[in-house]
Amino acid sequence: MLRVPIPSFPLTRGSCYKRCDPIFWNLCPYDVEFAVRGEGAMKRPEEVTLSREEGEALLARLEATALTAEDRRVLGKVLTFYFWLLFALRAAKLSLRRLKALVFGEKPKKRPPPESGGHAGGGGGRGTEPQVRKDAEGHEPAEDSSRRPGHGRQGADVYREVKRVECRHEELAVGERCPACGRGRLYRLPPGIEMRLDGKALVSAVRYELEKLRCSACGQVFTAPLPAAAGTEKYSARARAVLALARYYLGVPLYRVESYQALVGVPVPDATQGDQLEHVGTCASPLFKYFEQLAAQGEVIYQDDTPARILSLLDENHEAAVQAQDHAEASSRTGRYTTAVIVQVGERRICLYYTGRQHAGENLVALLHHREAQRDKPLVMSDALASNSAAEQRRIRCHCLAHGRRKFSELDEVFPAESAVVTEALKVVYEHDEEVREQQLSAHDRLTYHQTYSAPIMDTLKTWLEQQTTERRVEPNSSLGKAIGYLLGHGETLTRFLTVPGAPLDNNTAERALKLCMRQRKNSLFYATEHSASIASLLTSVIATCLQAGVNVLEYLVAVQEHRHEVFANPRAWLPWNYPAALVPS
Repeated sequence: MLRVPIPSFPLTRGSCYKRCDPIFWNLCPYDVEFAVRGEGAMKRPEEVTLSREEGEALLARLEATALTAEDRRVLGKVLTFYFWLLFALRAAKLSLRRLKALVFGEKPKKRPPPESGGHAGGGGGRGTEPQVRKDAEGHEPAEDSSRRPGHGRQGADVYREVKRVECRHEELAVGERCPACGRGRLYRLPPGIEMRLDGKALVSAVRYELEKLRCSACGQVFTAPLPAAAGTEKYSARARAVLALARYYLGVPLYRVESYQALVGVPVPDATQGDQLEHVGTCASPLFKYFEQLAAQGEVIYQDDTPARILSLLDENHEAAVQAQDHAEASSRTGRYTTAVIVQVGERRICLYYTGRQHAGENLVALLHHREAQRDKPLVMSDALASNSAAEQRRIRCHCLAHGRRKFSELDEVFPAESAVVTEALKVVYEHDEEVREQQLSAHDRLTYHQTYSAPIMDTLKTWLEQQTTERRVEPNSSLGKAIGYLLGHGETLTRFLTVPGAPLDNNTAERALKLCMRQRKNSLFYATEHSASIASLLTSVIATCLQAGVNVLEYLVAVQEHRHEVFANPRAWLPWNYPAALVPS
């Protein structure tokens, strides 16, 4: 007996017939049953059972074009199974690819070789073999401005915080005779630079042994005083700042710092580290509040959130679930999030983080309560999740174009042709935006540029996307159909850069900012309480804002602690980009 096996693959609507050849549309008589959330498994097609002799006879009649009505019915079932299996395998392949990317990460894509003739964005490309240009005398230039930064040896200028030591000739001086030829005189050249790097523990210790003297008659003890450089506290401001950067920038958990410090002979318990971090957070708290006031007046706001784990809130969820066992509903607020709000205020960029039960939309509403009433609506960039939206009439919402592109790039192996249409079109749009950035155009000139060069591309893409759905080339509930639906359903907000000056293309700024919090979550997994989560959010906000301003974060945190009273009295004078002026005595 020849039995055709029917595997029970999960299948989405449209994977069976809408994506296959049009001739099959009339051959597939099976409906798709959908689960509560809209998708489920396709009904098992009826099994086709043929003996060897029956199969050979059917093939003979097929070659002789003498098919009966029963033969056509059997072949229809076989074709039904074929297309069902084909697209079930495609869906399974896509799911396996997503699982592989989730577990092992995305495979880095190879960059195409550079072209010598330029690209669509307008910038000139480089050839495969770089040409070394020479001046009129045949000498090579000292520095090639076209070379990409960050590739090659680090120059001495990148080391900004260094101890400078001048090394002088012990036997020679300016103006003396040349010891080699005896004819010329020596004159000074720019000094040569040699770098030496040293290392030490995160927190180092100094042991002060104070001499004590006792009077043999009265017994009074006289103790030598500490030097002024020792300070009055056991932990210096620099030690606390180093611990803050280790925890909230490097993402190293406190217990790991404790074990490392014990390894190098300077033990610092994790509980003590927590106390020192709280001290730094208290000193920086007025700065965070002032950051909020400034950010509320921003022109462009990026927002996004990521899950957070807070043990005290998990305990609250458990207690609420136990208490709600006899009721119809449990507590509606069980989620925990870390929200990143990145705000462009003039030439400055402020980073704010919030960790708790509120999602990104609620945190943004609370922030904009500080916004001055006479200001225009801010541009707010996010993805299209409902948790990001709140009081939309008070802001100009933009949605992330990179999210739309990502939905198609994930399908490039299953639907390569359709995916290439979208990704290539958006690639040209991004090249246009890069050209605008290189030319440093104003917001209005940028808008005109995109309306001239990017608008036709987006219109053509929109027409192509609409054809896929109106001409029934794609099933709406398939993976490809959902990706198309995302671009069409949010077309207005995805193309704000074509209608509003200064509107960004994507939300990559907020997603990159969230990596600081993700790094902490991956290393230390959770916060114990809401208080520790708030300290983390506050210090991460200060660190990220300093990074955006190009400020030495370590020196800034030291200055904030050492001038705590001045910071509380006038936080405006102690912002990362203007605090050096406050350090100068008046």
